[in-house]
Amino acid sequence: MRLSSASAVAGMKISLGYLYPDIMTSSGDRGNVETIVRRCGWRDIAVDVTELRLGDLIVPEAVDLIMMGGGGEAQQRLVAPDLYKVKGASIREAVALGAAALAVGGGYELFGRFCQLTQGAELRGVELFDAWTIRPSVIPNSPAGTISQGRMDRPSGELIIRWGDMLLVGPEYHSGGTYLGPTAEPLGKVLTGHGNNGDGTEGVILGSAVGTYLSGPCLPRNPPLADFLIEAALSRRYGTADLPPLADELEWAAHEAAMQRTLMTARATHGKLRRARQGMKVRSGAPR
Repeated sequence: MRLSSASAVAGMKISLGYLYPDIMTSSGDRGNVETIVRRCGWRDIAVDVTELRLGDLIVPEAVDLIMMGGGGEAQQRLVAPDLYKVKGASIREAVALGAAALAVGGGYELFGRFCQLTQGAELRGVELFDAWTIRPSVIPNSPAGTISQGRMDRPSGELIIRWGDMLLVGPEYHSGGTYLGPTAEPLGKVLTGHGNNGDGTEGVILGSAVGTYLSGPCLPRNPPLADFLIEAALSRRYGTADLPPLADELEWAAHEAAMQRTLMTARATHGKLRRARQGMKVRSGAPR
C-alpha cells in the first residue's frame, strides 16, 4: 500500500479502453495498462478496463483513457482498416471530449494521418494527430535497399527526451520516420536517440493524447507520464482531480538505471544530459 491516508480521489473510477490487446503488444505494452491500474489502485481509484478487439465499437462519452500498443507491419495491416473505419471517429470524438490517450510505437504511427509501409499501399490512420509516417522502400534484389539493410538502419537503443521540465526515458525500435504537420506539437525534445525522424523531436501531444516511440513498456519507468494520463482521465470524468504523490522508489530506480545505461553508451552527449538532469522536476504528474 503506497498511501497512508485517504485522499480526495479515493473512491473515484475511470474507464480505460485497451485497443487490440491480442495484436498490438510488441514491446510488453500491456505493462502500460497494468501500470495505470496499479497506480490507480494504490490511490483507491477503480479502473474498468475494456479490451477492444477487431469489430468492437467505442462509445466516446463512456471512455476516459484510450491505450494502444505497438506492432510490426503485419499487425498494422491487420488492425488499420478496423481502426480507421470502425473506431477512428469515436477516438477523435472521445479526445475532443477530454479523454486521455496513449499510443505507442506502431500504434502511434496509426494515430496519425497515414503510414506508408516499406511495400504496398499506405495505411489510413485515425487522423487524431497531424502526423504521418514513411518507411524507406525495400526493393527486392537491389543492393541499395535490401531487407537486411533496412533492419540495420532501424533506430534502436535508449531514447531520452525532455518533456516540460522532466526527462522521459525508454528504448526505441522502429523503422519509420514520423513527421509532424503544422498543427502538431511534439511531446518533447530528443536529448539522445532518434525520436520521430532525427529532427530532434519525439512523439506528439494533443490535449491529453500522447503518441510516442518510447517503448519497453514506457510507463513503469516514467511515473510522471502515467500520472499525467490518470489525472487527465479523472478530470474528464469528474471535472478536476488532484493526485496525491506516491513514493515511487522502485520506479525512479528503474528510471535512473536506464539513464545511467544511456550515459555509458552515449558519452558524447553526457554534458547535455547532465545539464538537463540538473533542471529536471523529479516528481510531478505533469510538465510545466
